[in-house]
Amino acid sequence: MKVTDVKIFPVKEERLKAYVTITLDDCFVVRDLKIINGHEGLFVAMPSKKRKDGQFRDIAHPLNQDTRKEIETKIFEAFERHQDQEDPLEAS
Repeated sequence: MKVTDVKIFPVKEERLKAYVTITLDDCFVVRDLKIINGHEGLFVAMPSKKRKDGQFRDIAHPLNQDTRKEIETKIFEAFERHQDQEDPLEAS
């Protein structure tokens, strides 16, 4: 399974940097992934839903590290390209 498309939707918040939609194998879409600025830098949070007890539970997530790594790599590459297009003077 390959990530065939990534769409970045930037957000102007302190920790939340963008919402992300990915397409897998040109036939399956996953929405509402998030790029978050955490204590150790940027990370990708999978789509989640708040449960009745107040905790959040992932709705969709990779089952192994290789898949997680591919998804994160494609998302971070698209996020960097989007930032470069938004701030062309800062990219030089």
